[in-house]
Amino acid sequence: MKNKTIIVSNRLPLNVSLPENEEENEIKILPSVGGLATGMKSIHQNSDSLWIGWSGIATDDIDESTRNKINKAIQQQKCISVDLTQDEVEDFYFGFSNDLLWPLFHYFTEYTHYKDEHWEAYKKVNRKFAEKVLEHLEDGDQVWVHDYQLLLLPQLIKEAKPNVSIGFFLHIPFPSYEIFRVLPKREELLKGMLGSDLIGFHNYDYERHFISSVSRILRYDVNFNTIQVGRRKVKIDSFPMGIDYQKFKEAAIDNTNKSQEEKSQLKVRLEQHLQVSNDAKLILSIDRLDYTKGIAQRLKAFEYFLTKYPQFQEKARLVMLAVPSRENVPQYQRLKREIDELVGRINGKFSTVSWTPVWYFYRSLPFEQLIDLYTSCEIALLTPIRDGMNLVAKEYIASRTDRTGTLILSEMAGAAQEMSEALIINPNDSNQIAEALKVAFEMPEEEQIMRNKFIQKRIKRYDVEKWATEFMKSLEATKDLQKEKKTKWLNEPEMKDVLTQYRTAQSKIFFLDYDGTLVNFHPDPHLALPDAKLYTILDQLITNNNDLVIISGRDKDFLEQQFGHLPVTLIAEHGVWTKKKGKDWIINQSLNNNWMDSIRPIMENFVDRTPGSFLEEKNYSLVWHYRKTDPVLGEIRANELSTVLTGFLSNHNIAVLKGNKALEVKNGTVNKGAAANRLLNKAYDFVFAIGDDRTDEFMFRLLPKEAVSVKVGNEDTSARYFIDDTDKVRQILLSFTENTEETTEK
Repeated sequence: MKNKTIIVSNRLPLNVSLPENEEENEIKILPSVGGLATGMKSIHQNSDSLWIGWSGIATDDIDESTRNKINKAIQQQKCISVDLTQDEVEDFYFGFSNDLLWPLFHYFTEYTHYKDEHWEAYKKVNRKFAEKVLEHLEDGDQVWVHDYQLLLLPQLIKEAKPNVSIGFFLHIPFPSYEIFRVLPKREELLKGMLGSDLIGFHNYDYERHFISSVSRILRYDVNFNTIQVGRRKVKIDSFPMGIDYQKFKEAAIDNTNKSQEEKSQLKVRLEQHLQVSNDAKLILSIDRLDYTKGIAQRLKAFEYFLTKYPQFQEKARLVMLAVPSRENVPQYQRLKREIDELVGRINGKFSTVSWTPVWYFYRSLPFEQLIDLYTSCEIALLTPIRDGMNLVAKEYIASRTDRTGTLILSEMAGAAQEMSEALIINPNDSNQIAEALKVAFEMPEEEQIMRNKFIQKRIKRYDVEKWATEFMKSLEATKDLQKEKKTKWLNEPEMKDVLTQYRTAQSKIFFLDYDGTLVNFHPDPHLALPDAKLYTILDQLITNNNDLVIISGRDKDFLEQQFGHLPVTLIAEHGVWTKKKGKDWIINQSLNNNWMDSIRPIMENFVDRTPGSFLEEKNYSLVWHYRKTDPVLGEIRANELSTVLTGFLSNHNIAVLKGNKALEVKNGTVNKGAAANRLLNKAYDFVFAIGDDRTDEFMFRLLPKEAVSVKVGNEDTSARYFIDDTDKVRQILLSFTENTEETTEK
């Protein structure tokens, strides 16, 4: 059976109309118009896919019979409805999603309101979506989850179906760490998103903010745009959403070719204004009525423009369309009153007998009339305070078939990064907006055409279908990468083979790293001590006639104190010191530490500059630890220190080695691989080595090729196998002490 794609969004891409009276029995299903519905159209219709979301009708508003009819009608459109009650819609959608996430993600923290009951509803509804997805989900399928209402959904699906490939796309901005950190339940929301295999944003800024928040709040390891989540790698990338370019272009051509009789009343009125003067121009403003759109600031800037440059009075007219939104929410009601008052003030202040500066439409317009506006207005003024993308900017340019027209665009809109040829402004700077309007009015047609030519070429090439296709291609590539990684995990069949080798061997040796392998890391390394359970495991391995080697970067005094009482071999400082069973410590080669006096001040300077870091001094090495620092700052400083030290030591036989949240400077000829090989002069039938960081790679590379080498964690490695963590290390070591064929993976 062919694998399918399941698209999940808060709302289905259709509108459900119930019968208006008892005589009517038909439920009408009409397709939605909008960015997401258009963008996913090709994937939804041209492949084996299913779209899951809410129908828009609360279950307690209809009887069961009607609900069944709606669900049946929806299913004919390859859609599945998630049933939501009115209370759930109120608390999940209007509450947590739009009273908390929406304002906070758009940097309007003063409008955020958190309530426990809203959070509980958000979790409950996300679980409802997960249950509905899981009803239809099979291994091999892929899931694409959309937007801020469903941040918990990817993890809920991944927990139930770990092998399913999941993509997530956020259609609004992701805020900076400083904003996101104030959000209650921030860890849960980040972990929910990280249930995905691929997370997409409109631009790199949002991607960078997300990675920073994950790194600082969850402290997960980040490598460029990849986040390590357990044994999975989650890829983070930007995919700027496009529009249906051809649809707008063709509609604009049709609009231009209409006869006078075919033109709409709106089009006729627009043309009448332009006929008043050769210099007359219409300025277009289209937005949903929302505080993020900067409509009030735009009106004030337009008022300032008319005051500063009176020569444009009776020539400039702002055609402002505000689409109603959340009309029952107090802050939207206040915004509506403010806009009404501003429009009244500007029109009262500047209007003449034949000219009104602002035409204000508070309603939605059909597609044909939007095209009337796009083709008639020679300037588009789009100044959101914060906007995920702003597709209106792209629609306007696509509709300018003769390439005339000037786009004035807020730098806070995601689209600004793709449309640098537009006049980019700060939406909070009235003077800058006024200056941009003057430039737009006076811009020669040749310059308009030159600017728009580049923008049109870009948005035509990367249209909405390309956006969706590129995301799905990237998700497929991410899935292939996960499959490739899985082949190296030490799973049950592989472990059976290892145990068979072990049980048939006569002489066996184990090389065991300490920090991050036998014990978990601790912010204070001196407190990362062995526990009773670890000693028990080591005792059992010793009893079974295995040679044990604890090989660590720790100094010899620490290893002596913790393991000196055991009949094991100890190797300290990555191979500087060795203590064989029943023997004294010996140094493996002639070393000097004279270089430490010149290096120590450099490393101490980095300690002073990096809060939370500290310097550890061993006999023959210096270690800069940064586990307790801010993770982003720590990595920046570690790279900087590595560069400084590498340059300083380029002509010396001193190595700079990056470990797990530590940077160690030591003699270049000393490493775990050479130290381990010294112990292999006796022939061993079974060699086992396990470790977690880059210092262990020397050991993995230099041991015999038949050795069983295991990496703790998921970083690229020369080891034959991966495992998850120190708990799994202990399970594996215990399995070598058992006499049954049972393995560690149940």
